[in-house]
Amino acid sequence: MNYYDEIKNKIIDNEIYAKVKDYSKERYKLKTYIEIGELLYNANSQYGDKIIKEYSQRLSNDLNKNYSVRYLFDIRKLYLFIKVHPLGAQLTMSHCRILFRLNNSDEIEYYINQVIDKNLSKRELEILIKNKEYDRLPIETRNKILNKEQLEVRDLVPNPILIKNKNNIEIINEKAFHQLILEDIESFMHELGNSFCFIGSEYKIKIGDSYHKIDLLFFNIKYNAYVVVELKITEFKVEYISQVQKYMNYIDKNIKEITNNNTIGILICKKENKFVIEYCSDERIAVREYELV
Repeated sequence: MNYYDEIKNKIIDNEIYAKVKDYSKERYKLKTYIEIGELLYNANSQYGDKIIKEYSQRLSNDLNKNYSVRYLFDIRKLYLFIKVHPLGAQLTMSHCRILFRLNNSDEIEYYINQVIDKNLSKRELEILIKNKEYDRLPIETRNKILNKEQLEVRDLVPNPILIKNKNNIEIINEKAFHQLILEDIESFMHELGNSFCFIGSEYKIKIGDSYHKIDLLFFNIKYNAYVVVELKITEFKVEYISQVQKYMNYIDKNIKEITNNNTIGILICKKENKFVIEYCSDERIAVREYELV
């Protein structure tokens, strides 16, 4: 088989397609690269690494464009990458190059799914990886993903939750913390996970003769459930759980529709106490620390 001619023809076809089929050129490009990668892999297996260097020189001369050794090795790497992670074929080459840097197969699968589910750009994917989103997922969540078990809203809330504090505002009380989140509520919702809609801040409810305020109230479209978020700037305390439970029960009884799933709670505090949480936990509530960045 003449590997070189096959590779050269596919590259030429890809260049032509990119000019006339603008709407799908990225998908076509990746498909072509995977096919070229397979040819490079087979040629490499038969003739050794020197063949990649030879092809680099010949392609650069024949097509009057630089096709570096590194470039060809990246395409070969793409083929091997897609063999292990078939869903990666739905991404772009730019996404895949970023994922090449990761070594954990489960982590790679997680980020591939995030790109597909959220239609992430290359830049957005880089931010997720930089912020170590996968590493911040609870171990139980990672095991669920690995075993392809059904996930719930609380499973995808990272720990710690990163709160942007660009102006280095001093957090001296919960009101200041609350305001900091409201200044970039969209970023905060992305931290919580996918499909969150903002309902209100200091959402007023009446229990008996007393009025109470839920710090933040959201609705998650994907999981069809209201989400109560309470903010604390101190270490976790037992009474915080009962406060969130009270608000969740109110929403379930007075606001949610019969078609909605039960309300979920997220308690965000300065520091969690795993030993205390173990004995007063509620499976509906995710307790998370926060970190200012």
